[in-house]
Amino acid sequence: MTGSRIGVLALQGDVREHVQTLRSLGADAPTVRRPTELAAVDALVIPGGESTVIGRLSRLFDLRDPIRERIREGMPVLGTCAGLIMLADRIIDGVDGQETFGGLDVVVRRNAFGRQTESFEAELDVPALPGGPVTAAFIRGPVIEEVGPRATALASLADGRVVAVEQDALIGISFHPEITGETRFHARLMTHAAQRAAAAR
Repeated sequence: MTGSRIGVLALQGDVREHVQTLRSLGADAPTVRRPTELAAVDALVIPGGESTVIGRLSRLFDLRDPIRERIREGMPVLGTCAGLIMLADRIIDGVDGQETFGGLDVVVRRNAFGRQTESFEAELDVPALPGGPVTAAFIRGPVIEEVGPRATALASLADGRVVAVEQDALIGISFHPEITGETRFHARLMTHAAQRAAAAR
């Protein structure tokens, strides 16, 4: 998996932590703030932060439409927390006029876990990831209300709420793996990127 060029969308959020995680796995991890930088990466991480701000800045930096196009072309993407919202095809409780990049056949609810003071950690069983439970940090995260037929649930909380999904090379999770030192979602993204590169040869 080494040698993959995995960009981190650097408009807002935990950019540095994602870059460090990817580099620890052997990836080249440039930050992405403009279309030329997006064009040079094999895959993309959309960090947590504030989805409305990410959406607004993506328009300001002329990245919204190029990201949408790359997703349609099959670029692998990992969206964490607000990044999951940006990947969702539909949002519940979005602000007026809020738009996403789309691609994931899911319905998400913003800030489903309350305020930042109500943040928590949970151990998740993720059968698609070998190596035991995932320690997940939830900070004002979204929840996946509906999983469409094109997407697959990867993990749920004990109460049944879905918090991780995958659709082809798109991965969306409600939590922050970069905070707890969890690297397996990033490694899975790198695997998707390597498989896509091999298929294109």
